[in-house]
Amino acid sequence: MQVRLNGELREIPDGMTVATLLAHLNVKAQRVAVEVNETVVTKDRYEAQKIGAGDSVEIVAFVGGG
Repeated sequence: MQVRLNGELREIPDGMTVATLLAHLNVKAQRVAVEVNETVVTKDRYEAQKIGAGDSVEIVAFVGGG
């Protein structure tokens, strides 16, 4: 299915959740914030939040500094 991922159209497998998408992209869940259709998804919802065709997903990585 096609989704908009960080502004780019991408093809991903059907039936993904935020958690499975992050794993599919090799992204560490504890290091990012995720929005689906402009709604923030809290980490405790990553397993339950389904991603549908046409959804807009934004994944923002936290960058440590100091």
